[in-house]
Parts: sequence; C-alpha cells; structure tokens
Amino acid sequence: MCDFECGFIRNVKYGFSTGICAAAASKASAIFQASGKIPDFVTVRNLENHEFNIRVFSERGNFYVIKDSGDDRSDVTNGIKIFSHVEILADNDRKIFFSAGEGVGIVTLPGLKIPIGEPAINPIPRKIIENSLREIIPEKSLRVTISIPDGEKIALKTFNPRLGIKNGLSILGTSGFVKPMNEKALLDSLTLELNMIKSLGFSEIFITFGNEGEKSLRKLFNLTSRNVIQTGNYIGHVLDEAANLNFTHATIAGHAGKLLKVAAGSFNTHNKISDGRLEALCTHLALAGASRDLISKVFHSNTTLEAIEIVNSNGFNFIWNNIEEVISKKCEERTFGKLKIDTVILDSCRCGERLGNSFNARS
Repeated sequence: MCDFECGFIRNVKYGFSTGICAAAASKASAIFQASGKIPDFVTVRNLENHEFNIRVFSERGNFYVIKDSGDDRSDVTNGIKIFSHVEILADNDRKIFFSAGEGVGIVTLPGLKIPIGEPAINPIPRKIIENSLREIIPEKSLRVTISIPDGEKIALKTFNPRLGIKNGLSILGTSGFVKPMNEKALLDSLTLELNMIKSLGFSEIFITFGNEGEKSLRKLFNLTSRNVIQTGNYIGHVLDEAANLNFTHATIAGHAGKLLKVAAGSFNTHNKISDGRLEALCTHLALAGASRDLISKVFHSNTTLEAIEIVNSNGFNFIWNNIEEVISKKCEERTFGKLKIDTVILDSCRCGERLGNSFNARS
C-alpha cells in the first residue's frame, strides 16, 4: 500500500477524489457481477500505480463509496454517496461505455475534456475505472452507470452550471487525492471555463468577481452571452490565462472593495492575501488635491461603502474615472499588452449602475 492508506501525509489528512470513489464502487460492482461476492473493501490504483484501499457499501445490488474529503471541509462533495452499477454486455468487443445516472452531469458545451452529450466523467477517472474493471472482467464489453443522489442540487454550488455541465456533478481527479485547500483545483476550473468561452468563438471576455458583480455587469451592458467569467479572488490567474488563450479584449467590472485592491497592485484579492483598498483610495484623493482632513476621514472609514459615501459627498466622484484607468493600465501591464482592458467600478448599492465612467469603458 502507498502512504495514503492511513489517510495522512505530513500530518495533513488527505481525501479521496470523486474519480477514485467511482472507480472503487465500479470495481465492487464488477466483482459482484462476476462472482456474486459482496466486498467490503476494494483496492484501486491511480495512473501512477498508487494504491487506495477503499471501503464500499451495497444497496439493492448497487455499490457505493462515501466520499471523504479529508481536512478539506470546504469541499461541497464531502460525505456524498457515489454509486456505480456495472452491466456485462453480450458482445466480446471489450468496449466500456459510460452512462450518467441520477446526479451526474452531462456535457452540453464545447471546450471541455469530454465531448458534448457525454457524462461529465473526466478522462483520467475513466481510465482508472477501466483499469479497475479489467482486473475483474478482462474480455467482455461493459456499461458503467455512475450515480450521485442529490448531485444535481450539490452541483449548483460548483462551477458546473457555468461550464455547461447540466443535471449534476462531475467525476474528477487526476491523482486520486483531495488535497486540503486545493487552490489548484479552483484555478484549473477557471482555466477550463476560459477554454469553453474561447471554444464558443469569443475574442472578448467580461470579467467580474462574484454573483452580484455579474448581475450588475449584465444589467449595465445588457449582456446575455456566455463570455462572462467570475474570478473569485483570482483575477491575476484569469488575466494570465486569457492572454495565453489569445483573447484580445477584456472588460473588468466589479465593486470598489475588490477593484481598489487591484488598483493597489494586488491580483489575488483574498482578504488573507491583500488589502490596500483605503490606501489606494487615499492616494488618488491626495493626487486630486483633497484636504488632509478628508483623506483622514476616508482612511479611517470602517467599510469601503462608508469611504465611497465620504468621497462622493465631498465632490470627488471624478476620481473613480482615474482609478479605473489605473486598474486598466495595471492589468494590461500584467498581460504584457496582449489584452486591451477596460474597467468599470460598479455601484454596490445600485445594480447596473457605475461609480466611474472611464474613457475606454463602454456605457
């Protein structure tokens, strides 16, 4: 067994990916189909030949694994049941077909690793499942149906709806491990979404930070298209990847709380990583000739909304235009000029309204 068997690596408890869980449930189902035996544990291997000893359960002839995400309690799939039913087909063509049962998504848009119309079971999990099944049933063609009760509901908390994956969760994982605070998985999801947008033929992209920002952005520009991406805290990653994918233009729209951090030069806006909101705002006030008293009031504001109210009520609304231009310049420098960028600072209190009206951004 590999060092993962005990569940800990360097005192951090890792978990199992949905792909490894699906492979274990599939292998258990294959054992039952081939021999009538009901296993309590099965051993499956990832593509690097690391072994995972997985507990399996049976329910009315179907087998499932309860997903354990280890110490990554932010994983919305922690504790879900991943079912598999393996059917032995009559022919000897040695083909393996995948079907989506309840709660497993279907791909509906191009740009992902799986063709449109196929279950959202990624290539590496498919290969791991195939390898596991061939240990038990080497010659026959097989149909594998993966199901996740409540998967459709849980998927609403993931990137799947934005990626065009309908009706449920994806079966994912390359190593088989779930690493706590797996930032890479989130960044990979953002890259996948950008690939999907590019595959739809867009050369322009609209970038915002979250749901409220997207709602305001769409209202402001009367947008119904799919070329809008939410970055979360990772605007720097999205800009880098958009430039690599040869997008030519980006419009960044967000509320001041996030964009003031970008104005201060931060491209990861997580509150544990960066701030500088009020410092950036005070710098622009000083450059615009604001009094020391006004700058002090802004600097000591409790919230960004309070600072905005102080700025606007004292006749310095125009600085939002200046800040937008600085953000655009910093983001263009980040992409070494590959992207032409406009910036819109949205009004947090009025959906579809903006604080600034910078020269480049459309109104």
